[in-house]
Amino acid sequence: MLSFENALEKLLAAAQPVEETRHVPITAAAGRVLAQALISAVNVPPLDNSAMDGYAVRLADVTEAGVCLPVSQRIPAGTVGTTLQPGTAARIFTGAPVPAGADAVIMQERCEHGEHGVVINHVPRAGENIRHCGEDILAGGEILKAGTRLRAQEIALAASAGLPELPVFRRVRVGVFFTGDELVQPGEPLPPGAIYNSNRYALRALLEGMGCEVRDLGTVPDNLDATRDALRRAAADNDLIVTSGGVSVGEEDHVKPAVEAEGSLDMWKIAIKPGKPLAFGEVRKPESAEGGAGKAWFIGLPGNPVAAFVTCLMLVRPFILRLQGMREVEPRAYPLRADYTWARPDARLEFLRASLNAQGGVELYPNQGSAVVTSLCWSDGLVLNPPGQAVQPGDIVRFVPFSALLS
Repeated sequence: MLSFENALEKLLAAAQPVEETRHVPITAAAGRVLAQALISAVNVPPLDNSAMDGYAVRLADVTEAGVCLPVSQRIPAGTVGTTLQPGTAARIFTGAPVPAGADAVIMQERCEHGEHGVVINHVPRAGENIRHCGEDILAGGEILKAGTRLRAQEIALAASAGLPELPVFRRVRVGVFFTGDELVQPGEPLPPGAIYNSNRYALRALLEGMGCEVRDLGTVPDNLDATRDALRRAAADNDLIVTSGGVSVGEEDHVKPAVEAEGSLDMWKIAIKPGKPLAFGEVRKPESAEGGAGKAWFIGLPGNPVAAFVTCLMLVRPFILRLQGMREVEPRAYPLRADYTWARPDARLEFLRASLNAQGGVELYPNQGSAVVTSLCWSDGLVLNPPGQAVQPGDIVRFVPFSALLS
C-alpha cells in the first residue's frame, strides 16, 4: 500500500494550476486565488498620522510635565494642517496627518484644559502615538504573493493599497456524479435495501466550500454505458471529476472499466483508515469540448460516508488547491494533549474524529466506524495517529482542526 505521504505527493505532482485568469472586482474576490503578486502604488499610511485623539507637540516644548501650550490649530481626520509653530500645540484627531514640525502626539487623557491653552501632563518620547508614512505598506512593494487565497484579511490589505480589481485564477470546475441503484435522494420514499445518498450532498458542500464551480450530474444507473456517458459529459467542461464508490471489482462496479475505456486509471491502496481505496486517473475530453481535446482529472473516492469525507479533505482538497494556483496546500497540525486511551492502533495512518475539551486536550468520538456520520458533526477535527501508535492519556498527538480544512 502507498503511504499517505506518497499518495499526496503523487497527486500534487500531477496537479497544475488552471491557465485562465480573471480580473474581478475586489468585492467579488473573497475566496479566490491570486494569479499575480500584488504591488502597491501607494504608501500606507500616505502621511504620518495620529494614532490617538490628542495634541501634536514639539519635543523641545515639553521638557517637563505640566507645561501649558496655546492651541494653534485643530486638525480633524482628512484635513492637512499647517506647520506647527514653536511653543504651540495642535488639537488633532485619530487618523489626521501630523503637522510638519511636530515630533509626538500626546493622548488627550494625559492633557487638561488650562486658562491659556492645554496643560501637558506627560513628557513624550520621539514619535509617540505617530503612525509613520509607509509603516504598513511601502509604495512599490509586494503586498501579497501569487498563489495566495484571499480571505477577509487579504481583501483588507488590497483595499488599503487602493486596488479596485484583483487578478485571480478562474474557479476550478468539478463535475460530480454517483453510481448505485441503491441510492435514494432525501425526500424520496426509502424502499427496502435502499439508502439515502449522503455523499452527494457532503461532497458538493465540501467542493463548493473550496471555491469550486460544481456541476452535479446526479446519480448514474449501474451500467457501463450510462457510466461512460456520464464521464464524457463531466469531462467536456470540467477540470476534475469526483465520484464516490463503484471503483471496486464487483460485477456492479462500472466506474473502473468506464474510466479505463474513456481514459486511464490508477487504483491505489493507501495506508490510511478510513479510506484505503482511491482511484486516480484522467478522462479524455470530447473533441467538441470547450478548448478542444484535452483531459479532465478523475478521482474516485470510497463509498463509506466518513471515508469519502476524510479523503476529500486530506487528498482531494490539496489537489484542488494546487489546481487553483495555491502553493501551500497542506493543513497545519497542532500538538495537543490526548485525553483518551487508544489501545489498539491500526497498521495504517488513522484519521480519528476528535473534539477539543475545556481543559485544552482532545477526546475521541467513541465509535470511529467509517459509516458513522454523527462522528463528523460531533468532532472539531482529526487526530493524525501514526501507524501502530498506541495512545495513553497525557500523550501529545497531532490534531488538524476542521476550521483549517473547511475553508
